[in-house]
Amino acid sequence: MKRIFSILTITALTSLMVGCNDWLREDGPGKTELKDFFTSGQTALQAVNAAYYPMAWEYNGTYFSEWFVGDVASDDAVKGGQNLTDMADAYDIENFKTVPSNGLLLDYYRAQYQGISRCNFAITYIPTLALDESMDEALRARYVAEVRFLRAYYYFRLVRMFGGVPLVYFVIDSSADWKQPRATAEKVYEFILDELELAEADLALKSDMTPEELGRVTKGAAQAMLMKVNLYLKNYDEVIAWGQKIMASGEYDLWANYADNFYLSGENGIESVFEIQYAEDPTSDYGEGNGFTRGTFTVILTRSRSTVLCGGNAGWGFNKPTQDLYDEYEEGDPRRDVTIINPTDAQIETPTQEIYLGSRYMSRKYALQDTDGSYIPLSHATRAPINRKEIRYSDVLLMFAEACIESGSNLSAGKDALNRVRGRVGMPAVEATREALRHERRVELAMEGHRWFDLCRWGIAASTMNAYKEKYGADNAGGNIEGTEMATFVEGKHELMPIPSEEIRLGGLDQNNGYY
Repeated sequence: MKRIFSILTITALTSLMVGCNDWLREDGPGKTELKDFFTSGQTALQAVNAAYYPMAWEYNGTYFSEWFVGDVASDDAVKGGQNLTDMADAYDIENFKTVPSNGLLLDYYRAQYQGISRCNFAITYIPTLALDESMDEALRARYVAEVRFLRAYYYFRLVRMFGGVPLVYFVIDSSADWKQPRATAEKVYEFILDELELAEADLALKSDMTPEELGRVTKGAAQAMLMKVNLYLKNYDEVIAWGQKIMASGEYDLWANYADNFYLSGENGIESVFEIQYAEDPTSDYGEGNGFTRGTFTVILTRSRSTVLCGGNAGWGFNKPTQDLYDEYEEGDPRRDVTIINPTDAQIETPTQEIYLGSRYMSRKYALQDTDGSYIPLSHATRAPINRKEIRYSDVLLMFAEACIESGSNLSAGKDALNRVRGRVGMPAVEATREALRHERRVELAMEGHRWFDLCRWGIAASTMNAYKEKYGADNAGGNIEGTEMATFVEGKHELMPIPSEEIRLGGLDQNNGYY
């Protein structure tokens, strides 16, 4: 997919949707009408490709990679960086001091709605296109299905982080429609499920994709997302049913070597169900905001600050694994060293900048290392081409096992799925229990942005994070946090992030419980 994405000038498209007063309605020279753009199947492809891009965005006014919440808010990671004030918005998130004016959350929120807007545009206008040699009816249906999946995915990102949000599924072409009320979380989840089921029917199998198309949304991706969303809603029978379809399809498997998931050579491979595509991008565009790079910032953000450790390819030292995560791994579990770098004293160049609140550890998975452990040089100082795995097949197996355990049905199949994940890394079989499943999700998917959202949907975020604070408080030598810095987790408040204050002001939205 990296080779087929073409850049679509959205500014030109959005300018077509601005309302005018009567005296301005006369066409000016050079004006482009919608009918002038949507003239072929190739333009449909451009509109679909444009809908993918906001999913990859990580920087606008600040960096806003999703792991700043998914990892850093949890017991798996601390913020890191040069010092406490480096990325202050992330510091507030890690310590449950987040306020509605948090810039990281505002950029994240708006990026999702940029994606939704592009999806609405494509879904509205692609069906109006005449068919031609570049697009038959089946391909048009697939294009619309891809965009329906993407729209559902953007809304899923929003609802699990903010709760109910404005539900906009149409092109806004009038200032009268800008203000939309918040829908309930239940309504948003219902919309997501409907979209995914419609998409699943018309999407292609991964095995039917050409090499150039790998990375586009597939039937398996929609089925896996149907599992994930139904898991949030505790619709366990649905999770099991969709999981059985994926497992029976023969489309996916586990890499024999766990680490292969995190090398460039493993992109869009046998274990990949859905991943965000990034490309080599040597252009210099620092400070330009959303959409000005097709590389990921995660690599430079999470690499160690030590040039000794990184061989001259150092980064900024964010998203540092905690001692609590390090200790979660069973003895002999190879996934620990694939996930976490434990540098020696000699490899730490500047301890005051590289040891953050007691943590010396670094995240390895998206540091872009070669198979020999060396750091791959970047063609640009701040961005890299490695894709981000949003759904791996091991996640599918663990979601299936969780549904079996929580429902009390198909326990034998659930146990097999759980132990298949463990067996891949040589760990012994265990009984299918809630505790075993939750442990396995933590160590298998560590530092991939899942932990915080798992804690919240399990309803144990408060107990887990307050116990974590107590365990690694100020009096605990070598602890990862300072008890005087981390606020007490408030159940019923901190499971959600606040709606950004700028969106409250512009849209007249209600704020989440406990935020002001």
